[in-house]
Amino acid sequence: MTFKVIGLMELTDQNAFEQYRQQVGQTVELFKGQIKARGVITDIFWNELHCMPFNTFVELHFSSKEDAHAWVHSPQYQSLVPIRNQAMKLTLFGISI
Repeated sequence: MTFKVIGLMELTDQNAFEQYRQQVGQTVELFKGQIKARGVITDIFWNELHCMPFNTFVELHFSSKEDAHAWVHSPQYQSLVPIRNQAMKLTLFGISI
């Protein structure tokens, strides 16, 4: 089973984002995860939930839900949260497949 983690982001500081992006992949890999896709949102067809604006996304794959939770709460990832908070506003959620 694959457990996906999706991040919807509104970038607020490009320099901080580049710093975060250079480091986050290593933390994902420590917990058996992979960055599968990154991209720019070009069209929003519906926003009936009235989500905050977002313009980019990331898709991560983990071996299990437990690995994803371990990554999110790990000291390695948590050390990047201050940079992340400067770089973007983020909605991060998991999907069981």
